[in-house]
Amino acid sequence: MSPDRLDRFARHIVIPEMGGAGQVALVQAHVALVGLGGIGSPVLQYLAGAGIGHLTLIDDGDVELSNLQRQTLFTQRDIGHSKAVAARGWLANFDNRIIVTIRDDRVTSGNAAALVAGTDLVIDGTDNFATRLAISDACVTAGVPLLSAAVGRFQGQVAAFAGHLQDQPCYRCYVGDAFDADDCDTCAEDGMLGAMAGWAGTFAALQAVRLLLSGKAAFGDPQYGKLHLLDGMKPAMRTLNLAKDPACRACGSPPE
Repeated sequence: MSPDRLDRFARHIVIPEMGGAGQVALVQAHVALVGLGGIGSPVLQYLAGAGIGHLTLIDDGDVELSNLQRQTLFTQRDIGHSKAVAARGWLANFDNRIIVTIRDDRVTSGNAAALVAGTDLVIDGTDNFATRLAISDACVTAGVPLLSAAVGRFQGQVAAFAGHLQDQPCYRCYVGDAFDADDCDTCAEDGMLGAMAGWAGTFAALQAVRLLLSGKAAFGDPQYGKLHLLDGMKPAMRTLNLAKDPACRACGSPPE
């Protein structure tokens, strides 16, 4: 890394659990972020701050006034404009050395494979099960780890999945097949504390760094199959272990 990059990431490099090797691994990483909303905003900001070298940003929405209560990436000037384009503009101002690819596609089972191809990690911050399952299935097929984050009201969930590995569950193992339709509740219906989205997003960014450093730095424990539940009312956090479903149609063992 050049002297200016060493200076920029000095606070990482001096951490024994990360060091120069860990920072180089982050600079070389390619992460796809699906959803640039309440979760995606802090994820993007902290991954950019961490020095992720290549970010693919996927969101087909435009910025709305109601987004600003929790989507810290945007300002009033962005209202009516593409979230992906506005996010690219933010990144250009923050660190013009980051390679940025934007896609304003709506993720479906038909295009998910192409959107996740060639990435080291996919982070899902979308708001419906159909999209989440399409992303998960594509990650299993491509052999790419998936970090899933969700939030509603005062509750958050963050979990890493590696269903392409024989002993690890995928997101479909967790939720099953009942949610392949676009039918889950939205934050417009249920409400959401803005800071709760920030907590879930920043925790997801922490877990993303942890996962990307697996095998490359002491901090690198991917924590596959662990579901972290964030409770903003208490506040508290607890962790559950998720099991692989042998009958999962995405990552289970095929019938003999």
